Amino acid sequence: METAQRMLPREKMQHHGIGALSDAELLALFLRTGTRGMDLLTFAERLLQRFGSLRGLLQAPEEELKGVEGIGIAKYAQLKGITELARRSFSLQLLEKDPIRTPDATRDFLHSQFCDEEREIFIVIFLDSQNRVIRHSRMFAGTLSYVEVHPREIVREAIKVNAAALILAHNHPSGSAEPSKADRLVTEKVIKSCDFMEIKVLDHLVIGQGEIVSFAERGWI
Repeated sequence: METAQRMLPREKMQHHGIGALSDAELLALFLRTGTRGMDLLTFAERLLQRFGSLRGLLQAPEEELKGVEGIGIAKYAQLKGITELARRSFSLQLLEKDPIRTPDATRDFLHSQFCDEEREIFIVIFLDSQNRVIRHSRMFAGTLSYVEVHPREIVREAIKVNAAALILAHNHPSGSAEPSKADRLVTEKVIKSCDFMEIKVLDHLVIGQGEIVSFAERGWI
């Protein structure tokens, strides 16, 4: 008889609950089948070993994933589906939360939004007068190292949703979260545009690989 450790993930979940599953077993639930000469759970374990972690696997570029034997179009789509489910879950959690009291919830949310992006994306989180999230929007998309931001469009959207405050955020896919001179300049322009409409810019967060820089924490806002 199989031990709990070698049960099929679905069977183990039924006996011990979803929390008892390892990362490899959770991954196996999504992949559903193994590959030639390798059972499902072993295949999932090998994937995690190759990419270092579940996060590393889900953030891996398309060409790197498709270069792995056993990952074709179907399994690539399944992996991207996991990432998108996580992203949407964080989005719903953010919208359902009370006013943002610490940066942690916002940072977790932003990590989920940027985790697999290979180009710079500029996101704006729109808040009401009680700092409750009204909505968030991916407003601008750029290249690996640059995104063009139009402050007037941000203000227009803020007025449209009746926002009293904003949190700005963008990623640096190249790695370092250290803000550039261009980042600081565009932040100043957005603040100036928002000031005319009495809309507060609470922070600008720059997300790198494993780190986040907050303009507010540095005293730049």
